[in-house]
Amino acid sequence: MDTTRVSSTAFDGTPHAPAHARKFVRQVLGEWRLSHLTEDAVLLTSELVTNAVVHAGTGVELTCRLDVDASPPKLEIEVEDHHPSRTLPAGEPAPAEDGALATSGRGLALAGMLADAWGVTYTKTSKRVWIRMELGEGCDMQDHVSCPPCLVPGPVAPPLETLHLGVVICDLDGVVESWNPEAEELLGWPREQVVGRSLKELVAWRGHGPYALSLTDTLGLGRWRGEARMRHRDGTLVPVYVSQLRARGHAGERRAIWMIVASEHRFVLTPPSAPLRREAGRRIKDLLDRDMPFTELLATIAQIVQVSSGGDAAYVLLGTEDGDRFGVAAGVGATAGLVGVLATGVFGADRKSPTMIEDLLAGDVELAQQLRARSLACAPLLVGGEVVGFLVVTDGRPCRFDQELTVSLQHIADQVAVTVQRERLAEQERAHRGRLSFLAEAGELLAGVHDEELIAALTAQLVVPKIATWAAVYLTDLAGMTRLAHVWHSEERHNADLRKSLPSIPRTALTEVSWPVGPESVLAFPLLTQGRSHGALVIGRAEPTLPLELADLLSDLCRLVALNLHTAMLYTRQATTSRVLQRSLLPMRVAPMPGLESAVVYEPAEEGADVGGDFYDLFTVADHWCFALGDVCGSGPEAAAVTGLARHAVRLLAKEHYTVADIFDRLNHALLEEGEEGRFLSLLCGELTPLPQGGALCTIASAGHPPPLLLRPDGVVRPVATPQLLLGIESGARFYVESFELAPEEVLLCVTDGVTERRNGDRLLDDGDGLAELLSGCTGLSAHAVAERVRHAVDTFAKEPSQDDVALLVIKANAALRKVR
Repeated sequence: MDTTRVSSTAFDGTPHAPAHARKFVRQVLGEWRLSHLTEDAVLLTSELVTNAVVHAGTGVELTCRLDVDASPPKLEIEVEDHHPSRTLPAGEPAPAEDGALATSGRGLALAGMLADAWGVTYTKTSKRVWIRMELGEGCDMQDHVSCPPCLVPGPVAPPLETLHLGVVICDLDGVVESWNPEAEELLGWPREQVVGRSLKELVAWRGHGPYALSLTDTLGLGRWRGEARMRHRDGTLVPVYVSQLRARGHAGERRAIWMIVASEHRFVLTPPSAPLRREAGRRIKDLLDRDMPFTELLATIAQIVQVSSGGDAAYVLLGTEDGDRFGVAAGVGATAGLVGVLATGVFGADRKSPTMIEDLLAGDVELAQQLRARSLACAPLLVGGEVVGFLVVTDGRPCRFDQELTVSLQHIADQVAVTVQRERLAEQERAHRGRLSFLAEAGELLAGVHDEELIAALTAQLVVPKIATWAAVYLTDLAGMTRLAHVWHSEERHNADLRKSLPSIPRTALTEVSWPVGPESVLAFPLLTQGRSHGALVIGRAEPTLPLELADLLSDLCRLVALNLHTAMLYTRQATTSRVLQRSLLPMRVAPMPGLESAVVYEPAEEGADVGGDFYDLFTVADHWCFALGDVCGSGPEAAAVTGLARHAVRLLAKEHYTVADIFDRLNHALLEEGEEGRFLSLLCGELTPLPQGGALCTIASAGHPPPLLLRPDGVVRPVATPQLLLGIESGARFYVESFELAPEEVLLCVTDGVTERRNGDRLLDDGDGLAELLSGCTGLSAHAVAERVRHAVDTFAKEPSQDDVALLVIKANAALRKVR
């Protein structure tokens, strides 16, 4: 019997919500006879609901859940709001200015003091704060506090005159197709107003816990029982208990049947203490009509046995090679992981009738330990008068089965025995034909391989020595040129001689080549896919003929190899194109700047990529230099497109003599016009103008980028730009520039967040101004030395490689700058 009690309600996010919540909890705990917990529970609920209303400002859902089967029994109260980004305040409430305890911020402190446990669960759309209060071991009815009404001895059920058993039939999409008069009595809706509507409109559905099912998912279950709330015609929510079954109609379509009673009559639909037996004849017939793998067949039979018997677990046992013992071939249920040969005695080749054991511990302790069960029922699989296996059902409690079950179990065994034996013999035959297993091996080896040379090597080694004495693979490129790619002999010392004997570049079509005559028969199989030849597989066999089944097998293998070669060719072409396009997103060279040293470090996080979401540029415009460092949100082709747009737009606008602020404004509008939601950009851009006395005047702006750091010769480090709004966020954003002098021997360090947010556990590299401290130790170093020291610090900050792109730009002013001519 399901003894878990759940009661839920919802409130608007108004100042009245805490009062309604207190009243609701007080009423529920009174009904559950938990009055000794009421005051603490009401106080905690009031604090949590108040926090949700004040800090989240959304609607609030309140759920009380009582589980008396837990050890110890427990009461949980959960408050859910719909503002997941608003996190809970941490720590103790701060004292007021006069030293008194503050009047707010007490909710979590109270939870820590009054509740046995509390926590927070975040989802994409909500935040759930819960507290748990333990009731202690046992149920003391003398205090009227511990057991819910469903467990109280005596006549606690309401009069049967108020019982209405509603039956609702709907399809698996939830559209109501049938509504009986009892459902109308219970919920007030006449049939004509309900049929054709979605069940979602009639059920206030809400799952509980991190793995809760939706109503649609629940309708797809074969069997489900539980509490719900349904809408009465007058608008109220009626607590009901639902028992769901899934059945097939006359045309084979599936339907969900809901049997509904008011919650106080739930005892009518709760499962009995004895196992629930379900007739399995139709499922067995459907099973035998289907074509499925042998292992799946056995697992399905075990599942049908377990479901139809109501036991904890069910098994299919099959005989071993000697035929005297039986081992587990499939199992489902509580001990489905059980494998191996079971103890003899109950399962013997002479047991040709069904058996029922009320308590295994009384007769076969070893078997009871193996099965972890007390009750057992089994029926032999008989074929031609011989026992080839057993169907077994077990339960952890004694005396759970009866003779009626053994009759039903034997009926199932008689239906499936011939099919199981036939499929088992076929499976054994397939296992004995070991040569055929290499097709699966070939598929696994070739899957995901994008290198043509490696595919050729794997193909030759798959064929030798299982089918051929030697093998050679010829590959044909896009230009139609065919070459010998790989050879493999069963005796590796002959590989060199074999390569010399075969034409490296055939002068004629492979189907017309005269292969060298030797002790082996030579056969060639084309590698064809989608009407295009990718080469050929050539084999040499000692046998004079090739059986038809092997010829078909090699043809299948060649089609598989050709498909992988075609995929590898497309991958290589795409990778080459992508590499060329990626390289175009970064400058071919960094512009030289007389009087300035510059150094760049650029390391994409994605393995094998030339360009990531970060980019940089450094170029000359008239009598000054421009630099840029940016980071595009996201990765992949979309991010690369934004990278190209940003870098080329900055260079083009700068060469048209736009100011830095104007560049930001134009680029911001360009990103918004692209219409790609969430595709924003952080950018650091500046100009360096030479000064007569040496150094340069730097005009700079930062759009959501880590601020650049300036290192003075005395080791002092300070940021020189204020972060502004990211580009691509707001069309009306206005950007401004800041200026400073880059004096001789001073160093400007610009980085992306791949440097500042380099993570080692819970620490970031820039925590506590870590980057500034690192830079302060670089006085007197060249720009390249500074860049290398920062790169090394990023690499060694954690053992794990960085998961983000890393880009940094270092500029150092020398004694004097010369103007560009």
